[in-house]
Amino acid sequence: MKKNLLAAIVLLGGAATMMAQEAMQKPRFFDNWAIGLQGGGTTPLRHGSSFFKDMRGVAGIDLRKQITPAFALGAEGDWAVNTSSWGRMKSSTAFDSSYVGAYGAVNLFQLFQAYGTKNVFDIEASAGAGWGHLYRTDNVPDHNFFATKVGLNFNFNVSDRVTLSIRPSVLFDMSDAGVSQSSAAYNAQTAVFNLLAGVTVKLGDGFKYTLPAYNLDEIAALNEKVTNLRADLAASIEAANMANNENMALAAQIRHLKDQKPVVVEQTKDFLSTVRYVNFQIGRYNVPADQLPNVAAVASYLKNHPMATVSIKGYASQDGPVEVNERLANQRAESVKNMLVKKYGISADRIDAKGEGIGHMFEEESWNRVAICTLDNNSPVSTQTTTK
Repeated sequence: MKKNLLAAIVLLGGAATMMAQEAMQKPRFFDNWAIGLQGGGTTPLRHGSSFFKDMRGVAGIDLRKQITPAFALGAEGDWAVNTSSWGRMKSSTAFDSSYVGAYGAVNLFQLFQAYGTKNVFDIEASAGAGWGHLYRTDNVPDHNFFATKVGLNFNFNVSDRVTLSIRPSVLFDMSDAGVSQSSAAYNAQTAVFNLLAGVTVKLGDGFKYTLPAYNLDEIAALNEKVTNLRADLAASIEAANMANNENMALAAQIRHLKDQKPVVVEQTKDFLSTVRYVNFQIGRYNVPADQLPNVAAVASYLKNHPMATVSIKGYASQDGPVEVNERLANQRAESVKNMLVKKYGISADRIDAKGEGIGHMFEEESWNRVAICTLDNNSPVSTQTTTK
């Protein structure tokens, strides 16, 4: 029964996976591009600077390519407007600093979602590196530096094409960090904080998902196997329940007998009749393993009483067509007879086996799937037995 149950679970799980699985089509080169505009404020993080007083406007543009639903590569440029000064060195241009670089972005939501999931809101983590530039005057040359940038993008997907974002980030000047024996290091004293809002427009087609083609004949065969396993599982459970009920009844009888005192009984009997039941699974006529002891009991009795005979009547429940049930009833009686003859060596002329069709002996319908073995001892006996 455990093997049938395990096989049914595996097949059902496999079929569900096949029906639910989606495949992502391979995108073309010009698919999943996006262009964005962004603007906001930037302010230095070094000591001695006022976070809001030294903040000034910044505007930028970025171009990205979505490599997978969760990962993108892009390039961006930001220019800080010259409305105030970060120090005594002032810029004579419209901008006092700029940054141009490349970045990678990971969509944290898509990492844990199935293909094709669309979110109204999601979060990206981004990191990049590029070229930074400070515009200076007062006989001080412009400052060029290698820069790195980290940040988060809080995205609101207002449509399939348009996304609005809030983008906090930190830009690090990796040079002149004051670190001994190093030409590049992270130092908040040479970093700026950016808070930008942006709008991104997606170009080309997005990712497409389709259900793969399946072999319909293979699916039909699997469905049939699942149906058969379900029937076997139901029959196994039913047989186990019947065996458990029988065990409980036998345990109660044993407890009752243990409480009785031995009694000597004079028994004179000219006719002895004993009945044994062999139960079957639904739709089956082979003797189940848990019913073999009942057949063995009939065989033992016939061997101990050479003059005894047995009448085997096979029955079926009302499940299914009448013709099938009549055939099953006959096959069940013959199955018990064949086992007595072939396995236990009982002479066939001592066995009368025939099918009786649909049985109505029991209110519990499953109990009517049975072969009833009635033993008849033709030799008179007179015994003295001790029961307990």
